[in-house]
Amino acid sequence: MSIPPPPGPHQPQEPQPSAQPPYPHPYPYQPWGQGYSPYNRPAPVNALAIASLVLGILCCVPALGLLFGLIALGQIRRKGERGKGMAIAGSVLSSVGLALWVLVLATNGISAFWSGFKEAAQDNGSAYTLTKGECFDAPDGSLEGVAYDVDKVPCAGRHDGEVFAAFKMSGSAAYPGDEKVTRSADTRCYALRYVYAMDVWAVPADVDVYYLTPTRQSWRYGDREVTCVFGSTEDGGSLTGSLRNDGRSLDADQIAYLNAVNIENKALDTQPVHGPDDDLPGSTDWAARMSAALDEEARTLRGHTWPSGARGPVAAVAKEVETIRKQWARAAAATDADGFYAAYDRIMVLSTPGRSVTARKALGLATTPPSGDARDGGGGGGGDTSELQV
Repeated sequence: MSIPPPPGPHQPQEPQPSAQPPYPHPYPYQPWGQGYSPYNRPAPVNALAIASLVLGILCCVPALGLLFGLIALGQIRRKGERGKGMAIAGSVLSSVGLALWVLVLATNGISAFWSGFKEAAQDNGSAYTLTKGECFDAPDGSLEGVAYDVDKVPCAGRHDGEVFAAFKMSGSAAYPGDEKVTRSADTRCYALRYVYAMDVWAVPADVDVYYLTPTRQSWRYGDREVTCVFGSTEDGGSLTGSLRNDGRSLDADQIAYLNAVNIENKALDTQPVHGPDDDLPGSTDWAARMSAALDEEARTLRGHTWPSGARGPVAAVAKEVETIRKQWARAAAATDADGFYAAYDRIMVLSTPGRSVTARKALGLATTPPSGDARDGGGGGGGDTSELQV
């Protein structure tokens, strides 16, 4: 918003002689030539008084408007400047605005405002309105940076992203910071992908997890939602067809098998950033989680009643899982990096995809292991995933 300059003194009824002709000026009157003025110049208008009035009218930063108004009143008294009325009006309007903001925060009105915003944006291609199962194109084809406008498109064709989950973060009115928001999104989205795409062998190798998170500004208005998205890791890459495979397309035996092996997948996702050379306690804790997960996986596989053609192959997978579990237990008990690596190397030797392929074929699941991966455990896609993940 621009503020026009304050009006100057009125012209006298009869113009006075001047050595030079009047010159153009943005005000609606012709000022006197330099060096001659029959009237005293008026005091300038205090700039903070103008700012206070503007902020008070807009009610965008009421606390600042009130502060400017109070400072302006003090300056006007000391310097004899004009603008007292504007300073008072700005202070009053800002005080009212500040009281309303406090009331809104106290009554969760901000959340209500954000809900209304999302409803208004529902049909206008907003990234804030994406829901599970929807596919979209980003304006520049990138799933990185700040996104607002997206084009929702059918999942059957080419698209930049597919939404597979969403969740709300808890927290106060204060923004928790980019690092905490990203860490929460990363942890939850990677875990939630197994609910939407249960068979990680059916997820292309160039697909990874992305997420849309609240910004510092949207958090202020009640935005707490994180949207989890599948996207291609290739430059200019895209997806074709939906990656969804869950209870809508899988039978009970397929779901039972995938639920079992995904116990291992989720534990693999908790691999620490640093290896045993730099973080032995973190690595041994991870190995302990892996041992517990594989124990549960083996019991789950043995506890289900499988079709006759799948009983033998699934039993072989359960036996392999139990053998590998013992090596993870050894890694968890390691007292130095060499001991951890000895157990880990043994795990890599024992991990073979053959038994999983046989069981998957009997159950009608995907049978091509993602490249570079060893067994039926692990998450699909690229990114910073464990070398055991598939």
